[in-house]
Amino acid sequence: MASPTTAVRRIRRQAGEAVFLRVAGPDGARNRERIHLTPGPRWFGPDRPVRQVHGDASMFVGGLAALLLQSLHPVAMAAVAAHSGYRGDPWGRLHRTSTFLAVTTFGTSADAEAAVARVRAVHARVRGRTADGVPYRADDPELLGWVHAAEADCFLRAHQLYGRRPLDPAGCDAYLADTARVARALGADRPPEDVRELALRMARYRPGLRPTDASRDTARFLLTDPPLPGAARLPYAVLAAAAVDLLPSWARTAVTAGSGSAAGRVPGPAARAGGRAVTRAIRWALPPAPARAAQYSSSG
Repeated sequence: MASPTTAVRRIRRQAGEAVFLRVAGPDGARNRERIHLTPGPRWFGPDRPVRQVHGDASMFVGGLAALLLQSLHPVAMAAVAAHSGYRGDPWGRLHRTSTFLAVTTFGTSADAEAAVARVRAVHARVRGRTADGVPYRADDPELLGWVHAAEADCFLRAHQLYGRRPLDPAGCDAYLADTARVARALGADRPPEDVRELALRMARYRPGLRPTDASRDTARFLLTDPPLPGAARLPYAVLAAAAVDLLPSWARTAVTAGSGSAAGRVPGPAARAGGRAVTRAIRWALPPAPARAAQYSSSG
C-alpha cells in the first residue's frame, strides 16, 4: 500500500499534468523544454516583472477576465466571432495563445520574433465587416491596442490580487513596459508603458465598449457552458466567479447580463476567497518550469 506522502505526490502529479495538458496542449511538454532550455538571448531577463506575472497561477484568473473584457469591444468581438474558431476549437485557441505568451516571455529572441511574425501573418489575412457594416482588419493598430490593453490590465490586476508575490508600484510600471515591447512588435498603437498610461487608455476605450449578441454568446460559452468534463466544472466555476469579480463593475454587469451564469451573483469577498483557493491549488499542482540559469541572457 502506498504511503500517504506517495499518494499525495501522485495526486499532485496527475492534477498538474491534467491542468498543463488543458492549457498547453499535447505538444506542451516539448514546447516547454524548447522555450525554457534553448540557449540564447531573450527579450526579457530572469529578473523582469513580465516573467513573474506570466509565470504565476494568477494568469488563470486574469486570462479569463481578459477574454470577457475584450468581448465588449464590438468590432474586435466581431472579428473574433467570425475568424478565431473559438467555439469549434476552443482548446486549440488556448494552446496557441498560451504558447505565444510563453515564447515571447521566456523564449529566445529568435523564437519570440518568429512567433510574432506568424501572428502578424495571420492578422494580415483577417478582414471583414461587423453586423452593422463597420469594416475591420485584425492588424488595425487601434484594435491591437485594445486587445493588448485589456490583457495587460486583467493580467496585472489578477497578479496583484492572486499572485504569489505582488509587484510594488515600480514593478507594475516595469511590467507594462515589458508587455508594451511585445505589443509594439505585433503592431499595436502606442501601448501603455506604465499604470497611469494604462488607466488613461482604458478610459479612452470605455465609451465604445458595450455588450452585443456576440459578446453575450461568448459569455455564455465561457461562463455557463464551457467545454469541460463534470469533475472540472466546480473549480472552473470558482475561477469564473473570480474572473468576473476582477472586472470593473460596469463590465461585470455587461458580460453577465443574459449569460445565465451565476458568476456575477457571487459576492465579492466569496469570489476572492475562491480565487485565492483555486490559484493556490493550481500553483501547488503545476511543476516549476525547467531552468538553467547559465543559459539566460537578456537581449535588452
